[in-house]
Formats: sequence, structure tokens, C-alpha cells
Amino acid sequence: MQPIEILESIRQNIRKVIVGRTDTIDLLLTSLVAGGHVLLEDVPGTGKTLLAKSLAKSMSLVFSRIQFTPDLLPSDVTGLNYFDQKESAFVLQKGPVFTHILLADEINRATPRTQSSLLESMEEHQVTIDGETYLLDEPFFVIATQNPVETEGTYPLPEAQLDRFLMQISMGYPSKEEELTILDRFGSRNPLTDLKAVCNKKDLSSLKTAASAIFVHPLLKDYLVNLVQATRNDSQILDGVSPRGSLALYRAAKAYALVKGRDYVIPEDIKTLAVPVLAHRLTTARTFGLKTSGKEIIERLLTTVPLPTEDWGKRL
Repeated sequence: MQPIEILESIRQNIRKVIVGRTDTIDLLLTSLVAGGHVLLEDVPGTGKTLLAKSLAKSMSLVFSRIQFTPDLLPSDVTGLNYFDQKESAFVLQKGPVFTHILLADEINRATPRTQSSLLESMEEHQVTIDGETYLLDEPFFVIATQNPVETEGTYPLPEAQLDRFLMQISMGYPSKEEELTILDRFGSRNPLTDLKAVCNKKDLSSLKTAASAIFVHPLLKDYLVNLVQATRNDSQILDGVSPRGSLALYRAAKAYALVKGRDYVIPEDIKTLAVPVLAHRLTTARTFGLKTSGKEIIERLLTTVPLPTEDWGKRL
């Protein structure tokens, strides 16, 4: 199958389970193709776990879930070496991080020490246990969730951890029509049970190859960099977007263009991705006791950073 056909088959397969949420599905596929990770910030019961499982089953990928709690230890995530009396040797017991798609549920409920156990795996796709490094299987995709409302007993994610996520997105509540469809679809049985795979790891590899070949006009690259530079020169921002953030936006824009069925990036791709890719990377300042959100700042910068007019699909 061609890349566009693969993406459409995954999208349609997920829609057999997930009602609506088309934009969220596209952003999730964009992150997967771009090789990044996703932070889903939503109240409980909106379908975050169901979405992650549907993606894994659609692509025949191994799925693991970790329920983050205050007493969770780093070894509960990565694994540990234990002494096997029968073998008279230490044996590695792999943790749930050895998977393809890892759902880190309520990640902000774990202590910073346990949260940091994911840093190496998210960035380097490897895990170090007792001084020995183990490579993770590819693909390795983390979908972390957190509740934006309930903050009691939680540990806010540090900037270093947030910067490891390609995007921070939200599913939101369904409309009335969508919720009626949910009642009909899930009233008798869970459609996830009958979901079949429509592609595999090799197909994902071809998608990543196709995304890397997406054309980005030099003027559009210049616009992207100007947008990132603007976050470093804004009075409401203490720490702007790092070069890792600009590279994340660049990779995401190419992947999103592929998800939308194009072989070149257009300005709307960058504008659509700017908030989910950049907003969570900002450290904003307080003014008279008020703190402006990263989303509000990025939305304002999108209206002030000039965008040239060009034939964006024209190769030079």
C-alpha cells in the first residue's frame, strides 16, 4: 500500500472504536510518524486509554500500560535484575517499558524520581539497568496522560520531561450526537474486542521514510524559525523554545503534511501544530499575580510573525 492508503486504513480502523476526535487521531498519527511522544491532558473517561489501545491493535504493535502512583518505583517501569536460584545467576526481568506503545497513565502522580526513569527511554530509545544498557524495540511510542483538574497528590512534570513530548493535546468532550453514537456503539459490547490489524511495523517504517521526503519550502523554514525565535524575545516568556522544539515542529509539520495526503508542507500545517508542539515547552512569567498560558502566547505570536506568500509546493 501507498503511505496515504496506509494512513487512511489506520484512521478508518480507529474510527470503528473512537467516535469523532478526528483532529486528535490525526495529531496522534503525526506524532507516531514523526517519531515523537504525546502527552494527553484530559479529565478521566474521555477515551484516552481506548485511543491508545485502538492504535496499537490497528498496527499490530505490542501495548503496555503503567498506572503511575506515588509509590511506583523506577524499577517498576524499567525492570530489574533478580537472582535466579535455579540458574544461580542474575536474570533480567524486563519492565513494561520494553514495548512498542507505552501508556503512562496519570504520569504526574508518580514522584519526580520515577518520572525521570522514562527520560532515557523517550530520548535515546534505550534503558540502563544496573549499569548495562538495553536497546528498546522500534517503534517506541509513549502516550502519557494527566488530569488537568485534579492536582492533589500530583507532581508537576519538570521542563526536561515536558520537552521530551513532541505534542501535548486534548481529546475534549464529545458533542451530543457523538455521545449518542457512543451509547449505541458501546451499549452492548466493546468494539475494541473485534478490532483487527490493518498494517504492521514495516508499514510504519515506510511512513517514516515518506515523511522524511516531504518538501518544505525555504521560506516556510524561515517562517518556522522566526516563530520559534519570537518565543525567545517575548516579555511574557521566561524560557523560550529550544532548538529541540524547532526541530520537533519541523518534523511534525512534515509528518502532518503526509497525514493530510500532501507531499509538501503548507503554512496551515505549522499553524495547526504550533500550539500542541510549542506551548508546553514555554516557561511563562507571572504579571501582577496572573500567568498567561503558553497556548495564549503561541496563538498571539501566530498573528504577529509575518508569513510570506509563495507557491509552497514549488521545488527550487
